[in-house]
Amino acid sequence: MALNAGLVVGAHGRHFIVETADRQRVLCHRRGKKVDCVVGDRVQWEMAGDGGVIEAVLPRRSLLWRQDRWRSKSFAANLDALLVIVAAAPPMAEALLARTLIAAAHAGIAAQVLLNKTDLPEAGAARARLEPYRRMGVPVLETSLDHDAAAARELLRPLLARRVTLLLGASGVGKSTLINVLVSDAAAQVGAISRALNAGRHTTTTTSWYWLDRERDAAVLDSPGFREFGLQQIEAADLARWLPDVAAHAAHCRFANCSHRGEPECAVRAAAARGEIAASRMRLYEQLHEELSRPRY
Repeated sequence: MALNAGLVVGAHGRHFIVETADRQRVLCHRRGKKVDCVVGDRVQWEMAGDGGVIEAVLPRRSLLWRQDRWRSKSFAANLDALLVIVAAAPPMAEALLARTLIAAAHAGIAAQVLLNKTDLPEAGAARARLEPYRRMGVPVLETSLDHDAAAARELLRPLLARRVTLLLGASGVGKSTLINVLVSDAAAQVGAISRALNAGRHTTTTTSWYWLDRERDAAVLDSPGFREFGLQQIEAADLARWLPDVAAHAAHCRFANCSHRGEPECAVRAAAARGEIAASRMRLYEQLHEELSRPRY
């Protein structure tokens, strides 16, 4: 019997919501004990009783994930873009933003930053902290979702069209508000997934899929807030290539395997001394290099 094609739009443990080509949604589980599906996966499945069984996960064009020393966590698959949301308040955790952008670059996913709550007095300081990212070519957008939702919608809709975009950000930056601004029936969409999974709390711990248009050409994926972002999937010797401001100078170092942490004639450290690489970015690089150089268990 031929297998059916589907898209994973919800997940909770070993249970997955698979959307079919005719827009039906079926509660499925993975064959055997595998739990290698994530939201965004294209899968092959077959009916089994009142639900379905996922037989195969099709090759992914992208996967955003993080890895600490003990375990890995996948956010979503087959993404076209990443929108990292930060806010004027609570203050931006620059290390978290930088780690997220490094992971996106490593995964080959285009990333942009959205600064929310620009109506607050703290907005100027937030812009200053984001300036190094603007200089290295990271697109930085600005909005105030609570102050002018219509302007935010007008700004973002064209950028999200015909794309699958994952929203990432710490708790309190406005991700849920943004979802409600962009998706008029957001509560209905995620509620249907929750009822099918019989897991009303799943949206606080897993990624949620929202269609942006009736044609289903564009979608945004909401993700739970997080406080840490491990990068153990990256080798210390390879770290520099994923930081654009560091990579721009690394090729000019005297030694091809320069770690940029003390070797003579290091072009990266020379650029930092001239102010061409922000001091905060050099500190980040050094901290990450030390972290990734530790023995892995």
